Amino acid sequence: MPEGDTIHRAAQTLHQALCGRTVTRFSSVFPHLTRIDDTTPLTGRTIERVDARGKHLLMWFSGDLVLRTHMRMHGSWHIYRPGERWQRPRHDMRIALETDAFHAIGFSIPIAAFTTSRELERTGPLQQIGPDILGDDFDADDAVARLRARPDVAIADALLDQTALAGIGNVYKCEVLFAAKVNPFASVAGVTDEQLRDLVATASRFLRANVAGRSVGHSQAQETDAIVTYTGLRRTTGRADPSARLWVYGRAGKPCRRCGTPISRRRQGPHARSTYWCERCQGGVRS
Repeated sequence: MPEGDTIHRAAQTLHQALCGRTVTRFSSVFPHLTRIDDTTPLTGRTIERVDARGKHLLMWFSGDLVLRTHMRMHGSWHIYRPGERWQRPRHDMRIALETDAFHAIGFSIPIAAFTTSRELERTGPLQQIGPDILGDDFDADDAVARLRARPDVAIADALLDQTALAGIGNVYKCEVLFAAKVNPFASVAGVTDEQLRDLVATASRFLRANVAGRSVGHSQAQETDAIVTYTGLRRTTGRADPSARLWVYGRAGKPCRRCGTPISRRRQGPHARSTYWCERCQGGVRS
């Protein structure tokens, strides 16, 4: 699943390729999008910017029109030059936005809607999300307070709650908890304020490190056959070796990089997401 860093990198890439360009053609398999395009056409509008809030990607067009997309598990945006062959099959296309220089293609995107800046700020799903961990105005104290307000929830599940803080997915959940040496099955009530602050700070550091320097500008885009906005190997260990890029996620049965204890894995939470942890560094399973 795309996490906050992935969405922000995608927004950076789309922004640098599309910002300031005029839409020459728009198409979609979603009738609710094409109805809006029929009444207030996108063709001729300028793409003013592309940004992200949590796991929502926002494309802003002139005339106060905003396209909001959410990737869920399998969605992605690609950028191509006109006439280039897509890297995904055509039946996976959900949205196609064309300019003179680049085509932005949304594949397998499950959620997409047109809105206005007024609606975006006053109603809708963005009003329900917590502080965006990658936002310029991220409020760590607010994030800590929102986590603390969920005393009976396991800390691993609380970190995934986008209404507490936005941007953390299952990979970062596991990596952040390991780095902070916190048992993923402990309730929020059992986690100290210092630990909560450390978790939020670690999450911010990990996600920001995986966004910085990952965008693709016009000069880079012109040298690339096809720009896939979701690229690069996510790292939390700081190591250059691709096989050593994560601390615990996906490493069940392999030795802990700190102590050598085999990494454990267990399904957790209402959606039975996999949690990876070290029983020696973080503690055993708690009821």
